[in-house]
Amino acid sequence: MITTRFTRGEWMAAVLLFFPMVSIVAADDHGQRIALFNGHDLEGWYADVPDADNTPEVQPSFIVRDGKLVSMGVPRGHLITTKSFQDYRLEVEYRFPGEPGNCGVLVHTDGERPRVLYKMFPASLEVQMQHQSAGDFWCIHENIRVPDMESRREGPKENWGGKQGQSRHILNLTDGSEKPLGEWNTMIIECLEDKVRVWVNGDLVNDGDQCTATQGQIALQAEGAEVEFRKLELMPIEELSQTNND
Repeated sequence: MITTRFTRGEWMAAVLLFFPMVSIVAADDHGQRIALFNGHDLEGWYADVPDADNTPEVQPSFIVRDGKLVSMGVPRGHLITTKSFQDYRLEVEYRFPGEPGNCGVLVHTDGERPRVLYKMFPASLEVQMQHQSAGDFWCIHENIRVPDMESRREGPKENWGGKQGQSRHILNLTDGSEKPLGEWNTMIIECLEDKVRVWVNGDLVNDGDQCTATQGQIALQAEGAEVEFRKLELMPIEELSQTNND
């Protein structure tokens, strides 16, 4: 993917293969907040749903309902921003309105490497939203390091990675950070250089560095369960928020 790269006040124009100009928003973009969802339609996003390749009339996986962006869960796939971002704080407010299940927010998504895993998932780092596992990391053709990796990632070190057959799953740091079913959760994801830090409802749930990707698109999953999003807001940052370990 060719993208506009923004470094300390300088823009360079480029053209994305399938979409108009894609910009990478970086830390000194004056700190303005960017609403990724406008509350009315899916402008600024595109869907990648394998089942729709040969059946274009299939029911949409992502809709807008009552002012909320809704992942219907099926057909499975991804909703991906047309723009790319780096060095930001992403605030996501979400809930499972019915039966709980699986979903996720993908950061550092590479739209030029779609469906690299199981013919479904784009290259990215997934921040898990699955019920009772919010904040886990799943590496998808990328990788990241966290403290206490040996206790939070299965298998020998030589098998840690992001490809099929490798140990891709990294457990979060807490239990019980999610609200009761039906209530709104707030997930904060901060990405700065090679670091990714995640909070759920104010609890620090994951904190990694040496991520193999440092910029990219943002994606939401349709992965079996209906999920409502009422806020998807991004703000460029120059430093990470502090934790008790800093």
